[in-house]
Amino acid sequence: MAATISKDILTYNYSKLEGDKVICEMLATEIIKHLPEAENKIWHGHPVWFLEGNPIVGYSKQKKGIRLMFWSGADFEEDSLSVKGGKFEDASIFYNDVADIVIGDLKRWLEKSRAIQWDYKNIVKRKGILERLK
Repeated sequence: MAATISKDILTYNYSKLEGDKVICEMLATEIIKHLPEAENKIWHGHPVWFLEGNPIVGYSKQKKGIRLMFWSGADFEEDSLSVKGGKFEDASIFYNDVADIVIGDLKRWLEKSRAIQWDYKNIVKRKGILERLK
């Protein structure tokens, strides 16, 4: 299976201002490189990668910068990922410059995103209850 970035994600990245565009392109390239088996598409308006239909990682433009979010990141035990909320198991980091992206950290988080997963795919069916998959 050839790992490629979807046309819609390329369009999303290209639509950003230059600094944000470079960050988005770097994130997409690294995610594809380390999660080649993941399906990628625009989901709820933002680039998201899925393993077996379960959202794993994505990014979006927000006021604070480009937010890289891991759906199960709260369990990664990574100080650099600030946990958002308490109801879900997501964690994220914001980038305002491509130089802020530490490739070694990103690679480690992407490996953890494959190994540690909560079942977001079936959250509606379970009426908002998350169950651990891995």
